[in-house]
Amino acid sequence: MALAPGLRDPVHDAQRVFRAVMDALARPGRVQALTLTLSPPAPLTPELAALALTLADADAPLWLDAPLSASPEVAAFLRFHTGAPVVADPGQAAFALVSDPARCPDFAEFAQGTPAYPDRSATLVLALDRLGEDGRLVLEGPGIRGRAHLSAAPLPPDCAARLAANHARFPLGIDLLLAAPGRLAGLPRSTRVTEA
Repeated sequence: MALAPGLRDPVHDAQRVFRAVMDALARPGRVQALTLTLSPPAPLTPELAALALTLADADAPLWLDAPLSASPEVAAFLRFHTGAPVVADPGQAAFALVSDPARCPDFAEFAQGTPAYPDRSATLVLALDRLGEDGRLVLEGPGIRGRAHLSAAPLPPDCAARLAANHARFPLGIDLLLAAPGRLAGLPRSTRVTEA
C-alpha cells in the first residue's frame, strides 16, 4: 500500500492551518479560509487531513468515525504523518475525525476533561458540505460581539440540543471544528448556540 503524501510544505502549511484553527476558536462563527493542496486517501477530506496533520501527534490520539475507520489507508496515512495512535474508544481521543456528522456519536461519549484539567477534553473535527456566516444557528459568548449566525450542514439532527448540553458543562465539554471545502469555523464549549 503506497502512502499518499502529507503537507507539501510541512512547516509553513502547518503554521497556516494552526493559525486558522486559533482564529476560528477565538472568533466563533467567523469562517476562516483553509486552502491547501492535499490528496489524502478517501473518505478523508483534505480539510480533515490538514487539521489532523497539524494538531495530532504521538501524545494526541485520534478517533475515526465508521467510514474513516473502515479504510486501512486512512489509518496508515494518519499514523505515518502524525505519529498519533488511532484509538477505538472515543473517550480516549484528543481529536475525533468525523466524516459523517449526521451519525456522530453523542458528544458526551468523548473526553470531557476534568475539573482540575478541563483541557484534557476532545476536539471534534466534522467534515461538512456547507459552511457560512448566515443561517439558523445563533451564537453568543466570548469572541462574539453581540450575536453571530452560522449555517453548517450536515450536522446531527439534534445538534442544537447537544451544543446546549455541552455548553452547560462548561468549563468541561468538547470543542468543535467545522471543516467544509476550503473553509473552517470553530464552536468552543464557551459558545452558547441556539436555533433561530
